[in-house]
Amino acid sequence: MTKPRMYTFLTGVLIFCLFVVFSYIVHKNLFTGLDFDTTVRVQDHLSRSFDTPFSLFSLLGSVEIASILLLVLITFIRKLKSIFVLLSYIAIHFFELFGKIFVTHPGPPYLLFRYDIAFQFPSSYIQPGSSYPSGHAARTAFISTLLLLIIFRSKKLSGFHKAIIFSLVILFDVTMFVSRIYLGEHWLSDVVGGAILGVAMGLLSTVLI
Repeated sequence: MTKPRMYTFLTGVLIFCLFVVFSYIVHKNLFTGLDFDTTVRVQDHLSRSFDTPFSLFSLLGSVEIASILLLVLITFIRKLKSIFVLLSYIAIHFFELFGKIFVTHPGPPYLLFRYDIAFQFPSSYIQPGSSYPSGHAARTAFISTLLLLIIFRSKKLSGFHKAIIFSLVILFDVTMFVSRIYLGEHWLSDVVGGAILGVAMGLLSTVLI
């Protein structure tokens, strides 16, 4: 394994350890006040006109759509070791399910719920228990990490083009993360935990690129 791959692997392991520690802190309910205050402030500062756009946008982070996007990425980026990437992607959902079953962290009350379109994918009806971590955040961070690493290592793109793509990907991620809180689907800690998990697994899955 080359040094860059080793550094990527070790960084992924360290970030995954951070996810484990963060999950324990969430389980101890140390973010309850911050979670509630953040949700209230986000909903107070953003117009209700965002209800429908954010609801539609959140569909992109569903298991169904995210899986299709990942398969498309794997198909076009032949350098990706598809089996390893898919196993890492599946592992995300294992850790997500584990967290929602064993981490005591009830989701936002229905009073804060703002999802307002009459359509949901089947995966949305699966409610194993707590809301931690956010699967939307984990899947978004995972695919974005893959994409950003591929772009960073590309020799065909100029620095300017890389900066533009990086900015667009980060903007997409931030919008997804904010939408989860604004819609009352998840707390801030759910989103942070999901993002950490997604980045960790994304880094680990790119070691063999």
